[in-house]
Amino acid sequence: MRTFGRLLWSVFRAPVKGALGESGVKVGAALTLPSSVYRRYHDVTLTTAVGNTTQIDHVFVSVFGIFVVETKNKGGWIFGSERGREWTQTFPNGQKYKFQNPLRQNYGHVKAIQEVLNGMDLPGGIVKSVVVFVGDAEFKTEMPENVTLGFGAAEYIRSFKSQVLTAVQVLQICAVIESARMDQSWATNQQHVRNLKKWKESDQRRCPRCGEQMVLRTTQRGPNEGRQFWGCKSFPKCRAIEKT
Repeated sequence: MRTFGRLLWSVFRAPVKGALGESGVKVGAALTLPSSVYRRYHDVTLTTAVGNTTQIDHVFVSVFGIFVVETKNKGGWIFGSERGREWTQTFPNGQKYKFQNPLRQNYGHVKAIQEVLNGMDLPGGIVKSVVVFVGDAEFKTEMPENVTLGFGAAEYIRSFKSQVLTAVQVLQICAVIESARMDQSWATNQQHVRNLKKWKESDQRRCPRCGEQMVLRTTQRGPNEGRQFWGCKSFPKCRAIEKT
C-alpha cells in the first residue's frame, strides 16, 4: 500500500504542487490587491491565433495595466538568467533539475492576451509579465524585478501607479477576456494537455526538405478550414507540409 501511495504521489505531485501554488497566489491577491481596483481572473485558457491553447495562471486588470502572472511552486536554490532557455533548481543534497525559463513561458501568455485584445485601440505596453515563486525557493542569481517570491508579486503589481486605462476600457477588456476564455472544466484541461504534447512534438519535428523546425498550423480558409497540419517554420521560403 505504501508503494502504491508513493506511485500515486509521483503521478499527481506536479499538478497538486501547481494547484497549491496557484491557490497561494489567489489568497495573496485577495489580501493585498483589492477587488475594487484589480479585476481578477484565474486559470484562464485561451485559444491562440494558430489554433493551439494557452493556460494562464492569473490575470489582473486595472487602470494601471494588465498583469499576467505565472506561478511556480518550487523549493531549493534557483539559478537562471532573463534570456536563458532553461533555469536550474538545486537542492542541498546536490540534486539538480532543469525547467523552462518561466519568463519565456509567460511571454506566450502575454502574447495570447494581446491577441485577444487586438483591435481595441489600447495603449502600447500595458500588458505586463509577472513571475512568482511560492514555496521555499531562494534566488541564487540576480533576477529581473518582475520575477518575485511570494507576496512580492502583489508588491510589484502595486508599484504601477500611473493610470494608463480608463474605467470604461477596463470594463471592455474584462468583457473580452470573459468572452474569449474557455470554460473551466476537465475537458478544457485535457484539451490543453493534448495541445502541449503536440507542441513538444513540434519542438522536435524537423522539415524533410530544409531541416528547419516544423510548426503545427491550422488552415484558416477553404474546404479544409479548421484542419491542422505541420508546416515548415521558414514559410514562405520553404513550403513543405505534412499531415497530422
